[in-house]
Amino acid sequence: MASKTTLNAKNLETLGAMRLAELLIEISTGSAVAKRRLRLELAGAQSPKEAGREVAKRLTSIARARSFVNWQNRKPLVTDLEIQLRAIREQIAPADATEALALTWRFMQVATPLFDRCDDSSGIVIGVFHDACALLGEIALAAGTLPEALADAVIEALRDNGYGQYDGLIAILSPALGAEGLAHLKARIEALAATPVPVPPKGQWEAVGYGSGGATYAHQMEERARQSLVRMALKDIADAMGDVDAFIAQYDPATRKVPKIAAEIANRLLAAGRAGDALGFLDRAEFRDRAWVPEEWQAARLDVLEALGRTDEVQSFRLECYHRSLAADHLRAYLKRLADFDDVEAEELAMAHAVAYPEPLSALHFLIHWPALDRAAQLVQQRFDELDGDRYEILTPAAEALSARYPLAASLALRAMIDFTLNAGRSSRYQHAARHLAECEALASQIEDFGTAEPHANYVARLRRDHGRKSGFWSRVEGK
Repeated sequence: MASKTTLNAKNLETLGAMRLAELLIEISTGSAVAKRRLRLELAGAQSPKEAGREVAKRLTSIARARSFVNWQNRKPLVTDLEIQLRAIREQIAPADATEALALTWRFMQVATPLFDRCDDSSGIVIGVFHDACALLGEIALAAGTLPEALADAVIEALRDNGYGQYDGLIAILSPALGAEGLAHLKARIEALAATPVPVPPKGQWEAVGYGSGGATYAHQMEERARQSLVRMALKDIADAMGDVDAFIAQYDPATRKVPKIAAEIANRLLAAGRAGDALGFLDRAEFRDRAWVPEEWQAARLDVLEALGRTDEVQSFRLECYHRSLAADHLRAYLKRLADFDDVEAEELAMAHAVAYPEPLSALHFLIHWPALDRAAQLVQQRFDELDGDRYEILTPAAEALSARYPLAASLALRAMIDFTLNAGRSSRYQHAARHLAECEALASQIEDFGTAEPHANYVARLRRDHGRKSGFWSRVEGK
């Protein structure tokens, strides 16, 4: 059984309401966030309407504030925002969905003035607004908002999406918009598409930035924003309506050949039962370098070929994908579909390909995780001179994985890191390099034949000869 002093709701109840109230006052002293939370709870206890007033007042205060929010005071801000959003969702929405919807829109409108004065390099703050944006969809459906009014609100929101707070809004609200709302929204966006930003007389142009091409003017920025809004909105509306041709129409013919865009189009065509058309777009994609093919395009092509029943081509393409990038998932799928015993020979050939792969560390990472430790050891021993000792995130786990059965290969992986550290004079890594050298010494007793590699004693002697003056390293080796 839990101790009577364990902090849980049941034990705290024994303190009684008066004592708990005194403790809350004491704990909240000096904490603005805690005080606001308590006031909000008191308001909610009176009525959802009172809670709504408290939330509205706090949102106005946040929007009007001018102090800069840095990483040190970002957490209290996030807590504050989450408290307001929770109150809307849990205290207000169940009683009055219309009021909750108005407050959620008001919450979203705080984003622009807030981000103007906020460092959100961690992405935590925008995450709260994305949660609020998702809540709009839930509450709008419950509130039964008129579709045309909701569509008009979407337009205004998208005009104020400078920080991406409204990303995905059309998809989120599509259930509440319905066919009528989406049609009205499309008509509004098409009207906007046909209405370019007026160009003022040249003497009234307002410069807002400068670049290699000269000045950028306010009306030009506004026009770019209009065009971007139109393109993104029409694509999202097409998706919401299931109109793949309207989605495709938002890209010019040249852009449709970009592999990632071709994959987006193909996925939508496939979902619409048009696999043949999807393959056409994928085949017309243009690549700057066939050595690197986007995973999205590869995945789309496999799905389309599967849908068309072209099994042999699917298998050939899986193997091609593996050969190009050592993608383990493609190889596993390829081997899984081979007849018994054929898969063993195919896997051996695949591992041989990995050992000879142009990027040895990518190959080593693949072989360690496949796992094929014998081939990983072979790669390290045969291609030691190609190993980049700066890639400790690959070499360290490789040395650990190889140490039990392949001590020579493990030792060579460690030497690659030691050599890089000393040759580059990376004093911040001397401690790690000294540890690696100690690990090499422990492994040396397990190595019967160093082959073409230096025996451990010779290796240490060379390090002392070439790097004897790096006292920071040697003091750690000797434990001083």
